[in-house]
Order: sequence, then structure tokens, then C-alpha cells
Amino acid sequence: MTAISNPTTTSAVGALRRTRSATSAPFLTQVSMMMWRTLITNIRVPAVILPPLIISVFFLFVYEASLSGAANFFLRGQSYLGFILPLSVVSAALSGAGVAGQSIVRDIENGYFDKLMLTPVSRVAVVLGPMVAGAILLGVQTSLLIVIALVMGLEPATGLPGILGVLGFSMLLGLAFSGFTIGVALRSGSAGATQGAGFLFFPLSFLTATFVPLSLLTGWIKVAATYNPITYILEAMRGIINTGWDTEILLRGLGAIALMAVVLYAFAFSSLKARTKRK
Repeated sequence: MTAISNPTTTSAVGALRRTRSATSAPFLTQVSMMMWRTLITNIRVPAVILPPLIISVFFLFVYEASLSGAANFFLRGQSYLGFILPLSVVSAALSGAGVAGQSIVRDIENGYFDKLMLTPVSRVAVVLGPMVAGAILLGVQTSLLIVIALVMGLEPATGLPGILGVLGFSMLLGLAFSGFTIGVALRSGSAGATQGAGFLFFPLSFLTATFVPLSLLTGWIKVAATYNPITYILEAMRGIINTGWDTEILLRGLGAIALMAVVLYAFAFSSLKARTKRK
């Protein structure tokens, strides 16, 4: 008992804790390590990554084949392929964002997550690392979609910078939306719940200007599309591809992504706090 209450021992314990904290990796290094681990985990399981890409390519072919002729009535000579490509990107984001959440679930199930919480790692990095990994994976999927679209005859009005702009928008969208599935994973610890969570947001891609511009919608669907952040993300990417750089449209798209990122990251971080309180 004397040894436990000894001030020297208490001081040594405090010094040890400070040393562990001081020698822990810098924040950006922690984020990159968590990101890299999530990437490696998912690359080893191609079945997790390929289905969203296949679904998006399927949508791209079907929509282009069935609706491109009708687009002459409302796009005034613009490319319908360029109009529908962003929808395939959004579909990939909404259907594939569960990748980051599934990584968290696997860590919870095998006990690694509890061990991680015993280290001095930043709790922000624990959430942000998988989110960045989700953005990178969506960026890879979007790159493949763009290549396919170029083979199909896509000619972006803004050239290579426009292609990079669309890629940037897709990665930001992936960064934002993955916060939702990570939050569900931390709340539930269930692979099934995490996988199903992505489908809750999937209707957002249809409650918007999915096949025609917002100006042609009427009634309740126009109201829903007006308040749907996906609408402004689609408009930004479509504008880049079909008409050129428009600052106002781009800012609206970036603002919509920022709003989603703030709300969904807050949800993910509150879920992390809730899980750690249970222990």
C-alpha cells in the first residue's frame, strides 16, 4: 500500500504518461496511418470495392442508351453523357461509402478497436483516417468511370482541368458521406447495420434533378430537389463537364458538400464518444 500511495511512484506514472503522449506520432501522421490501414484492409477484399463500381457503370450505360435521345429536348446540344456521369459518381459514393464503416466494424469485432483506444492516438484521427480512405477509394472508382465515359465519347467542355475538378468533387463527397457509415458502425458495431445504412441515403440520388435539369421539375419533387444537397453537387459537376466554369454553381456545390461533411462528421465523432463511454 505504501508503494501505491508514494508520491514518487505517482510522479513516475505521470511522467510515463506524459512521455507516451509526447512521443506519439504527429496528428497528420496518425491520420495517414489510419487511412493506410483502411485502404490496405479493403484492397485485400475486392468484393467490397467492385460492386459499387459495377453498379455505377451499369447505370451509365443504361441511362445513356435509353435517355440520350430525349435529352435533345432540354439540353440544347449539350452532352447527355456529361449530364448523367455525375449521377453515376454520386451512386458510387452512396453505395460504396460503407467501405470505411465496414473497416471499423471489423476492428470492433476482432478486438483491435478496443486496443487502439488504449493508445494515445487522437480520437479525431480514428474517425478522419477511414473517411480519407473512403474518399480515395471513391476517387479511384470515379477515375475508372471517367475513363469509360471518355471511351463512350465524352468531351468535357473544360478539358483535363474539368476532369480533375469532377474527380475532386467526387473525393470530397466520399470524404463527407463516409462519416455517416462510420458513425453507424461505431453506434451499432454491426456489419449488417452498417451495410444497410448506405441505402438510407440512396434515395437522395433520385429525389433530385436526376434525369432532367431542376428547372423542368414540378410539384413535390421540385421542392425535395431544391432542399436536397445532392442537387447542387450534381449541378456543379454537370456544369464543369458540359458548360464550363461557373463560380456561383461551383460554390453552391462546395457549400453542399461542406454542410454534409460538418453534419456527418459530427455524427461520427459523437458515435465514437458514445462507444468509448460504454467501456
